Amino acid sequence: MKYPIFILILFLIQPAGAALAQNTEYSVVPVLLYHRLGLSVTDAMTVRTAVFAAQLAYLKLHDYTVIPLRHLTDYLAGKTTQLPARAVVICADDGHESVYTALFPLIRRYHVPVTLFIYPSAISNASYALTWQQLHEMQDSGLVDIQSHSYWHPNFKKEKVRLGKDAYEKFVRVQLVQSKSVLEKQFGKPVDMLAWPFGIYDDELIRAASAAGYVAAFTIERRAVSHTDNVMALPRFLMTDQVQFEKLLAASPSKASP
Repeated sequence: MKYPIFILILFLIQPAGAALAQNTEYSVVPVLLYHRLGLSVTDAMTVRTAVFAAQLAYLKLHDYTVIPLRHLTDYLAGKTTQLPARAVVICADDGHESVYTALFPLIRRYHVPVTLFIYPSAISNASYALTWQQLHEMQDSGLVDIQSHSYWHPNFKKEKVRLGKDAYEKFVRVQLVQSKSVLEKQFGKPVDMLAWPFGIYDDELIRAASAAGYVAAFTIERRAVSHTDNVMALPRFLMTDQVQFEKLLAASPSKASP
């Protein structure tokens, strides 16, 4: 029996078309955001060190792969074509001293990468903060990437009300550019990712961040990253001591990307 030529063509190309559809599947990746660790919970942003250790153990036991944040942003930008199944990202904001005393020993034990979002005005100045020496030691481990959290962690909503239009625009530029410049000078590497202070962002701030040279920025919206997200407003799960870790991960199913 003979078939019309167009039916034969459709039959022959169908497997390739099916493969193409499968290759568009995207790994939904949870980005876990910590601030500080401690032996006990002293405020809403503290996660007990023992809890964090148990979470790392859970990830390892259940075959999750903690990937550098850069791998995720490169994937979103089309610079790489693959992510592992069950990928997870870990980052920490602010530069609290417990990142060095408690978090760093644990990520070395489990050999997992972490991105630190730092506001440089506090470093080696504030009593609660990391020192430049500690940051250099962590970066030299190969496990820690250091990125920007603005220069002194302002509330941009309040500053926009307090300042006039021109003064506010200048203020934003200084916060974004000065942080980037200081960190790049300190560590001799590109700083092109930003965590929005307090998770505050809008179109004006996104334009300013892009103009300053940032290629990705992060909020505190509680959901996993998907390919439909604005790369300048990527979500992260704010981790507290009360977070139901297993439930959070179960709600963020991840597939191996092609």
